[in-house]
Amino acid sequence: MRQKYVISRNDAKERLKIREYAVIDKDMKKVASPLLKNASFSFLCEETYESEMIESSISKGMNALIANLRTHNIFPIEPYVNKIAESVMTLYDSSEDGSVELFFDDADLISA
Repeated sequence: MRQKYVISRNDAKERLKIREYAVIDKDMKKVASPLLKNASFSFLCEETYESEMIESSISKGMNALIANLRTHNIFPIEPYVNKIAESVMTLYDSSEDGSVELFFDDADLISA
């Protein structure tokens, strides 16, 4: 499966938002990943987190942050959640609002 996570921080609203998308159209399996467009991805779910909780988790370390990022709706596998957590930490290291888009392809796990 090919997935995309869009992680955005809105400091004014004191929120972190993670949106999960995936390529679910079986006809898209033959399309090379670099050729995928935003329309190729279907929206799966969205989670919103209080910045105070995220900042507290970051101060306790990567494992605490991962535990708080994983929910019933969003529960990425280990290699993916590590990258997501690293991206969240980077967003919170910055003093400005921002967003990051992460792309994952399960085929990369098999070939590695």
